[in-house]
Amino acid sequence: MTRPSVLIVGRTRYRLPLDGSLARKFDALSNELDVRVLAARSPGAAGHDPRFRLYGPGRPAALAGGLFQARLPFRIRRHILEFEPDVIICADPFICAAALAARRLSGTWVPVIAEVHGDWRTFTRSYGVGARRLLSLPADAVAVAALRRADATRALSPFTSGLVEEVRGSPATASFATYSDLSAFVEHPVAPLPEQPVALFVGVLEAYKNIDGLAAAWRRVAAELPSARLVIVGQGSRQHVVDALLRDLPGQVEHIPRLSPAEVAAAFDRATLLVLPSWPEGLGRVVIEAFARGRGVVATAAGGILDLVHDGVEGILVPRADEDALVSAVVRVLSDPELALRLGAAAHKSYGGWHSTPEQFARQLRELVDEVMGRP
Repeated sequence: MTRPSVLIVGRTRYRLPLDGSLARKFDALSNELDVRVLAARSPGAAGHDPRFRLYGPGRPAALAGGLFQARLPFRIRRHILEFEPDVIICADPFICAAALAARRLSGTWVPVIAEVHGDWRTFTRSYGVGARRLLSLPADAVAVAALRRADATRALSPFTSGLVEEVRGSPATASFATYSDLSAFVEHPVAPLPEQPVALFVGVLEAYKNIDGLAAAWRRVAAELPSARLVIVGQGSRQHVVDALLRDLPGQVEHIPRLSPAEVAAAFDRATLLVLPSWPEGLGRVVIEAFARGRGVVATAAGGILDLVHDGVEGILVPRADEDALVSAVVRVLSDPELALRLGAAAHKSYGGWHSTPEQFARQLRELVDEVMGRP
């Protein structure tokens, strides 16, 4: 059968040649679709792949994101005319807005699919420097207009599908998770819980992850459980909050800026639970990783976390921005090995429902593309 041609546009930084997991993902996609990817290039990456058109960061670095977005309509227009795609898939509503503008500039109609991986409102309100908040209202307007004008939408979870429904009046055209390579998390049998109580946070150090709330809560947990440790894995604009916590509690807090997937899996094996106090989460891949390693979760009852964690089953859910509830839940699990073991066993059992293969993801995306192409 003839493969539909698809232009995939995103902000992801790729390094060519692709590593093992990404290579498997795009090889599976290429079996179903004639793919061209328009995205960003990792610094120093000089490899080649005919499927990719990667652009370096703009200068100055502080404006790189804005420059990338401003140039995107013209870059997409060029690829519309050169590649003549049957469908354009956009990684977020802002890229969708650029694709819709490019379609108009090209004078060629091609259907546009907007993907919603999370709450786009965090882009300006809870990520990066505070000055981004000045862009909140116009950015919201652009995202909403783009979602309304998109020819189809893809969500990752019931939560993100609900965000689409708030704007369009109906759920997303399709809802399925993007393939993620979790092989490092299932390579070894689940490890027993450590003797020392350890809470693990893995994620970007940004406001929407509620790093400030985690730091405040851990000061109280540390006072109540002197033997407990918090391990924080990640980087971001709230680094200074973590630095202050390290200064105040040097024996009870550890920070690791970056780990490979295999190293994250090992960190789960040394932990009692995953703590995730985020305000919004699109799906929460790190929760699925914790499930794979048989670890329970203490998390905020918000966003896509609710699609993964059932309160009292795979973890303990707490209200958003409720420091008292967060402290109580973390202390409860860290001080009760039987509870931690029960949550971890249920989490590991749930993992199978979220596992997918590159081939499954490629087939689902092909079905969505075929549906959009079949519309008048």
